[in-house]
Amino acid sequence: MAGGWSRDGAENEQMEASIQEELERMKLRRAPVGESFTECAECGEEIPEKRRLALPGVKLCVECASARQGREVKRSGFNRRGSKDSQLK
Repeated sequence: MAGGWSRDGAENEQMEASIQEELERMKLRRAPVGESFTECAECGEEIPEKRRLALPGVKLCVECASARQGREVKRSGFNRRGSKDSQLK
């Protein structure tokens, strides 16, 4: 599919490189930074030492982190304020 001055397969190589770069950026964004908390920032329970060593910069216990991830998954994904039903009221 590549034409002109590019060699065959150049498009696929460029797409793969773009995907790998974005994956690296996502990993850096998600990585906690700083020193791990000894107590959970939400519930105050002690964070086990093994968790603090495994995830440097961790701020939540397993239960609070799981609950937070569960809440993020349950979001609807559209703006209710802009929906037709809210404009009818």
